[in-house]
Order: sequence, then C-alpha cells, then structure tokens
Amino acid sequence: MADDHAEIEKTFNEAVNMAPAELEKFLDTDDSKRVGWKGEDGDGKGESVGHASGRRIVEIKRTKKADRSDDDYKHMKKVVSYVHRHLAQGGPAKDVEHSDWRYSLMNWGHDPLK
Repeated sequence: MADDHAEIEKTFNEAVNMAPAELEKFLDTDDSKRVGWKGEDGDGKGESVGHASGRRIVEIKRTKKADRSDDDYKHMKKVVSYVHRHLAQGGPAKDVEHSDWRYSLMNWGHDPLK
C-alpha cells in the first residue's frame, strides 16, 4: 500500500500546483464560489463540489504524510482525475485568465497559467 500512496502522492503534487495559502485565498473569491456544480438538487445554491474539494486539498496539503488516511488518498486520486480530465477538454480560445474553465481548475488546486 505504501507504494500506491507514493504514486498517488507524486501525481497529486504534479496536478496540484497551488500552495495551500494561495488556494485558500482563491477559495475566498467570488469567482471561486460562483463556478462549479452545486449538487443534484439543481437549485444552484450552496457550495460547489470543486469548492469543497479545494478546502479538502488545503487540509491534505497541511497534513503530515504519516497522518494521512486512506480517505485522504482516495480524495487525492479524485483530484488528479478531475484535473487531468478538465485539462484534456482544453480551455477557451480567448481570455483564459478570467475564464470559468480556469476558475474551476483552481478550485481543484490547479492553476493552468502556472
């Protein structure tokens, strides 16, 4: 299992290119709170899945490796999968910097402009 964790850690650190403090600062912005899927109820209210993931990423990044749970590693795999899938879709042709595509990725800890 340690080898699995090492590989997950490696791919997670490659996908998440924002520092915890940088991600926290972004999560406090209106752009962060406005983008993303807000659940099955369809009311468009509440916290998006990506925003909640961003908070979890900050916690994971601030947790010592030895103290990480299997659930933490499961979330790390989910983050890697999301970032890779979203990047494969490609971004907008114009104004990537201010795009919902970028803001959504940033909620998941990846800034495509870095």
